[in-house]
Amino acid sequence: MGMGTIVMNNTWSLLATNPPPNWNEYVKTGVHKPSKLIVQEINEIESNKDFIQLSKGELSSDIFPLETMKLVIHNVSKELDTFGYEEPKGLFPLRQTISDYVKSFGIHTSPSSILIVSGALQALQLISVGLLHRESTVLLEKPSYLYSLHVFQSADIHLSGISMDECGIVPSDLSRRSKYNKTKNILYSIPCFHNPTGVLMLESRRKELMNVCEKEQLPIIEDDIYRELWIDELPPLPLKAMDQNGHVLYVGSLSKTLSPGLRIGWVIGPEPVIERLSDIKMQTDYGSSSLSQIVAAEWLSSGLYQKHVASVRLQLKERRKIMIQALDLYCKDIATWNAPSGGLFIWLKIQPKISMKKLFSKALSKGILLNPGRIYEEESDQHIRLSYGYVPVQDLTQGIYQISQIVRELIEP
Repeated sequence: MGMGTIVMNNTWSLLATNPPPNWNEYVKTGVHKPSKLIVQEINEIESNKDFIQLSKGELSSDIFPLETMKLVIHNVSKELDTFGYEEPKGLFPLRQTISDYVKSFGIHTSPSSILIVSGALQALQLISVGLLHRESTVLLEKPSYLYSLHVFQSADIHLSGISMDECGIVPSDLSRRSKYNKTKNILYSIPCFHNPTGVLMLESRRKELMNVCEKEQLPIIEDDIYRELWIDELPPLPLKAMDQNGHVLYVGSLSKTLSPGLRIGWVIGPEPVIERLSDIKMQTDYGSSSLSQIVAAEWLSSGLYQKHVASVRLQLKERRKIMIQALDLYCKDIATWNAPSGGLFIWLKIQPKISMKKLFSKALSKGILLNPGRIYEEESDQHIRLSYGYVPVQDLTQGIYQISQIVRELIEP
């Protein structure tokens, strides 16, 4: 026992004389910038199921087709003969299926012009390091989901906001800003049910936008991940469907419509661009999950996906109705909003000048998680992004009522 004590003491002595590296310094100097503190806080709380998650931009587990997913996985497992790496651009049958699928909204492309990615966010990461140089500028709607991330900023790429209205990006502002610096600028846009505002870009505005970009030789990243979540009527054709000269990189995904856990998205673009991005993806992760790709191919090719999204639209229509009724009942005198024609979000503007930090913290204390507008752009501080897609239906009205009560408390002197 005595010797054991000596060994232990020696061990502690060694630890004291050979301290570990100062990992805090490494963390602080890493190339990729950390998320904003409030975004980190939101991300952490989003895993707490006790909260009413009015912030979460995904579909509720109530909408997830669990039994159908089990059946699909069971069926494809019978056909599996290997779990090896796929081709650099992704599983060919999936790319072929996506090529057929996007024809339904006017995009005609070949499998060789499609890259499978692990969600739309990876597509943006690949573009940031594969196509743009440091000091490039990404033009984008103001506000925008991209401001809540540091995908481009971590590559020393600037973000520059373009004005938008109820019809989408304002073309005259885009034209003026794109002329300012033409050195490898690129436009990022969410034309369908924009995040966070919910705005659907009109067909006439899309044509104006394409005209400006073609004239200025400004390439476009079209993020179309919410397209299938239309509620009132089919949205206009994508920018990519109007693209005759290879201006548009089209990004799609199954994360918002089927399952974020599959981590399956795609980029459609000119073949040299897809070759470049696929090479970087191979260096990064050697390809997206083979099983996820096989499952995604089965969903899309069997017709099950189309049946599923039709069901999702009906459920989102009911959820949107409940949230708007609650807003009409409790918030008419303290806030303004527009009813979106699809997607997941309502962009709520609080009319009285109150502390949004206090609103956020008081809501947390009552078990409600919100996304303050300032994470999407500093000038949107009096806004909240509300999501009607994730919260259990029975909690939608209660959540809105609680928010209205907190706002009224903060108005009082």
